[in-house]
Amino acid sequence: MSDQTVSWVPSDAFVEQSNLRNYEQWLEVHRGLKFENYTALWAWSVDNVAAFWETMWAYFDVMSDTPYTKVLSGEEMPDVKWFEGATLNYAAHIFRQKHPDRPALIFKAEDQPVVRIGWATLERKVYQMQQYLRAAGVKQGDRVAAYLPNIPEAIVAFLAANSIGAVWSCCSPDFGVNTVIDRFAQIEPVFFIAADGYRYNGKPFSKLPEIQQIVEAIDSINTVVLIPYLDEKATFSGAVSWIDALAETEEEGTLEFTSVPFEHPIWVLYSSGTTGRPKAITHSHGGVLLEHLKYLAFHNDVHPGENFFWFTTTGWMMWNFLQASMLAGATPVLFDGSPGRPDLNALWSLSEELPIHHFGTSAPYLTACMKQGLKPGETFDLSALRSIGSTGAPLPAEAFDWVYASVKNDVWLCSMSGGTDICTAFVGGCPSEPVYRGAIQCRCLGCAMYAYDESGERLTDQLGEMIVEQPMPSMPIYFWNDAGGERYQQSYFANYPGKWRHGDWIKIFNSGSLIIQGRSDATLNRKGIRIGTAEIYAVLDGIQEVADGMVLNLEKGGGDDVMPLFVTLQEGAMLTDELVATINGSIRKACSPRHVPDFIAQVAGIPYTLSGKKMEVPVKKILLGMDVSTNMNKDAVRNPEAIEAFVALSSAFREKHL
Repeated sequence: MSDQTVSWVPSDAFVEQSNLRNYEQWLEVHRGLKFENYTALWAWSVDNVAAFWETMWAYFDVMSDTPYTKVLSGEEMPDVKWFEGATLNYAAHIFRQKHPDRPALIFKAEDQPVVRIGWATLERKVYQMQQYLRAAGVKQGDRVAAYLPNIPEAIVAFLAANSIGAVWSCCSPDFGVNTVIDRFAQIEPVFFIAADGYRYNGKPFSKLPEIQQIVEAIDSINTVVLIPYLDEKATFSGAVSWIDALAETEEEGTLEFTSVPFEHPIWVLYSSGTTGRPKAITHSHGGVLLEHLKYLAFHNDVHPGENFFWFTTTGWMMWNFLQASMLAGATPVLFDGSPGRPDLNALWSLSEELPIHHFGTSAPYLTACMKQGLKPGETFDLSALRSIGSTGAPLPAEAFDWVYASVKNDVWLCSMSGGTDICTAFVGGCPSEPVYRGAIQCRCLGCAMYAYDESGERLTDQLGEMIVEQPMPSMPIYFWNDAGGERYQQSYFANYPGKWRHGDWIKIFNSGSLIIQGRSDATLNRKGIRIGTAEIYAVLDGIQEVADGMVLNLEKGGGDDVMPLFVTLQEGAMLTDELVATINGSIRKACSPRHVPDFIAQVAGIPYTLSGKKMEVPVKKILLGMDVSTNMNKDAVRNPEAIEAFVALSSAFREKHL
């Protein structure tokens, strides 16, 4: 919770040298616009949406083979179109930043030395993979799926696929087989790239059996490339080695880029619904290009030649965001492994070694460092560190104190929040505004975001539903295989037609700063990774002793959370230690370690609506101590006694777990 105490104020030099100040000066010269402060600039950007995004196109000098005819058309979200007529390529804008005097990528694998990859090497490898994709028959619009850790080959594969207009989709190798199949089967990939395994906390994890199951389950895959990451001799029946695939193409050649329409799909990311398969969220080339240019330049103030790090896996949209730092002329720092090996100082040590200019991580990581009493600022030379980015969960006020006392007293702590849905941030940093303890600095330019009460009225200094009133270019163009867009509409626009309901609780202060207090819907936000309850329920369905279940994620003080699983059992079954181990082991195997609940409790019944939907949101509110009596119609509950049971246990639950 923010008390609006100022933790940091930018120096005059910091403000004047920022990309945001350069943009403000550009606006004055080229558009005759001048603003007193960031609040005024933001207000203009959301009141004049088309005019603002036209300046993004002009300011960043977007390369387009054909001109656009109109910036924005359409009456109401989501039925809008951006920059119709324009054709471009995302990867082309990345290679626009190539420079012989700085590395394209920096890679650090657990227990291994740092590797720097030059632009010439990257371009050659992307060209070789591009040619291999073409030889395999991959064409514009085809899907290329990957099952990879955060390694340079993942960047190479994405850029190669993107360069020919293919659609990228990736899962992290810590995802279980069913989780991966549920995602990739929806998009019918023709080309599949996988690593034989990964390492974490000093242990190797072979994924060859999982790869075989994935390939056998998805009939559309006709080409498989295996990266021998754990074992250089790893093989897989029917697969071509990554090394052999690159060797099939001459090293010399010109990397070419296929221009595609602005709203051509660039990748498919996955966020989970609570009653079915994960949503296959599809973004556009042009939309994410403009959003990434905007955020990295203005809200993270990334400059050419800087090293940009974010601790992420390929299964999180922050991997896409990390890669996007190349658009700003920065070098992304890829890290594969545990942030706690040999201890939590590992990433701070890397910050000194490289050095890292922008350090991105999750709120739980910073909180863990705080709880261990680390003092990176005393232990390491962090003089090059300019910003610390935090996302994935609310960052507690105490962690702000720790950063400024124990990391660096003049660092810019720019907490941000957005997500898979837009592959950027709605809210984040501002280099010209103060940082308030426990708060995110601002709403991003072009993001018309407000807090709403239950009547749809805007709120200030009060907790409300997060609503975005105007379209943003990187909002999904659609969900894959969502006939008629019904699931898309239901996900964001069912409550407020024409306005995006994101599912977060937010409070916007008069200062313009804000706090986010967790999910208002039933989606699980587990350590920054969204998890759909349906994935866990599918596992429970296969356990004989379990009759039913309900999983929730509840935010605690201090930036932590707790994820309980409530189960009802078949007659005669008991919740023994052995059954708990079976449930947890099954979830871990089928999904991922993040899906495993913090504890399992037996209840007499799971509450349902009359239409047969589990009442996760009301139960979450009950356990958090909210009075739901005024907005829950018990006549609409199929088994009201189950709701009453959760009300009865809520006080003891909060005392013990929250």
